[in-house]
Amino acid sequence: MKAVILAAGYATRLYPLTLDRPKPLLEVGGRPILDRLIERLAPIETLDGLYVVTNAKFAPHFRDWAAAHRPARPELAPTVIDDGTTDDEDKLGAIGDLALTIEREQLDADLLVAAGDSIFSEDLSDFGRFSGERNAPVEAVYDVGDREAMTKYSSIVLDEDDRIVSFQEKPERPESTLAGIALYFYPRSVLPLVRTYLAEGNNPDQPGRFVEWLYPQLPVFGWRVPGRWYDIGSKETLAEADRAFS
Repeated sequence: MKAVILAAGYATRLYPLTLDRPKPLLEVGGRPILDRLIERLAPIETLDGLYVVTNAKFAPHFRDWAAAHRPARPELAPTVIDDGTTDDEDKLGAIGDLALTIEREQLDADLLVAAGDSIFSEDLSDFGRFSGERNAPVEAVYDVGDREAMTKYSSIVLDEDDRIVSFQEKPERPESTLAGIALYFYPRSVLPLVRTYLAEGNNPDQPGRFVEWLYPQLPVFGWRVPGRWYDIGSKETLAEADRAFS
């Protein structure tokens, strides 16, 4: 299984912190967000490759980081992919970047896909186990415990087998407090559908939109995130995570 970390955003909501520094390389508790994410992914035993896809503006930053990075296992030494974009106006979007990575690197393997600005308090080895057992697409879900907060997320309902039976993107009246987050597993058989999704003219940006399109067509499962999850989308959540990990 290969991991693709999505890190091509420009994080304009965090300006001026991210004017000249990519969000995944901002520090939380004295370490880059990206280091903390990879640390949680490393215990997944089936993981044997790692790609970080970014943009032309920040690619040099990620190359410097990759050169200094000390992977937990040699096979997890990161490969940095530059998508060639320079600002929000010409960006490919998260799903566009995923398609680019699959094609450029000729990936023909199960994929773990994660947003480069997520932090988890617990390791993600169980996500790898769960995904392997299902051998079907999986999205991680996190119970935010507040229906009002769900207007910022995708609201997901699972059945007794943890299969997704409802998906609402930023709903006004959410059906649940389970939020779909940007941590996914896609078996190799699903990879051609990423290009199909884009060819149909669907939203290339928000990664959850692919799951929304996919789950009516074939079984997609939800995996419940243990512990705490931090979505570093604002200065407030960055400060909260920094306090928690300091």
